[in-house]
Amino acid sequence: MEYVYAALLLHSAGKDISEESVKAILEAAGVEVDNARVKALVAALDGIDIEEAISKAAITAPVAAAVPTEVAPAEAVEEKKEEEEEEEEEKKEEEAIEGLGALFG
Repeated sequence: MEYVYAALLLHSAGKDISEESVKAILEAAGVEVDNARVKALVAALDGIDIEEAISKAAITAPVAAAVPTEVAPAEAVEEKKEEEEEEEEEKKEEEAIEGLGALFG
C-alpha cells in the first residue's frame, strides 16, 4: 500500500511518478524497496488519469463510509468474540455455584 501512497504523494505534489521518485519517497519513509513492485506500479500508472481515478473512487466511497471508522471490522468481530467468551465464562461460574448450593441444600 505504501507504494500507492508514494505515487499519490508525488501526484499531489505535481511531480513526475517515476521509478526514481517512488524509490526516493519509500526510502525516505524507511521502507525496504522492492524494485519489481516499483516498476510494476509505474508501468500500471502509465497513461492513467489519476484525478479521474480518484474521482471515480470517491463515487464508491459512500458504501465504504457506512463501516464505522473508529472500530475496524476485524476488531469488532474480535471484541464480540471476547464478550461471548466472557459471558460463557460467567455462565459456567454461576452453574458451578448453583451446583455447590445443591450440595449444602
